Amino acid sequence: MGNGTGSRLLLVVALTGAAFGQQAKTHAEPTTGAAAEVLAFERDMEAATVRGDVAWVDRFTANDFSFTHGDGWIAGNKPLGVDDKKAYLKRVENKVYLVRDLDSVRVEMHGDVAITYGRYIAENRNADPERGAWFSVWFERVYEKRDGHWLYVSHRTVHGPTYGTSRQAVQ
Repeated sequence: MGNGTGSRLLLVVALTGAAFGQQAKTHAEPTTGAAAEVLAFERDMEAATVRGDVAWVDRFTANDFSFTHGDGWIAGNKPLGVDDKKAYLKRVENKVYLVRDLDSVRVEMHGDVAITYGRYIAENRNADPERGAWFSVWFERVYEKRDGHWLYVSHRTVHGPTYGTSRQAVQ
C-alpha cells in the first residue's frame, strides 16, 4: 500500500459512513499498540501545527496530502476549501491557530493505514469578530505508515465548523 492507492480506497470506504454519530463521547476507550502510537502522533501533529513547526509537519505529511475544510461537500456543495501539502504548510508557517485540542478521537487500524475520527476545538489567531475566534470541527483523517513512520495523508471535516466567542460556546 505504499503508493497511496490503498489509503485512498480506505478513505473512500470510510467516508461513505462519514456521518458517524456527531455527538461527543464522554470517555475514551483504552488504546494500545499501533492505535496508541497513531493517537500520540496525531497529538504531536496538532502541537507542531500550533507552534508553527513547518519542518516537523513537512517531514510527517505525505506529498499527496489533502485537507478538506468544512462540511458543505457532504450535502453535494463545495467544501470551504481544500489544501494540498504546500497550502497546509503555509497555514502552519503563518501560525493560524492559537489552540487546536483534540476531543473524542477514535482510531481504526487497517494494517499500515489508520483512520481517526473525532473533533478538534481551535482558536484562530486572526478571527472574524462576527463569528468569534473559537471553532470546532468533527473530522476524519487518514494516516499511513511509510518507510517505518506515520504520515498524515488526509483530513476531511465531516461536520462544522461551528463558531463561537468562547471555547465553551463551541463544545
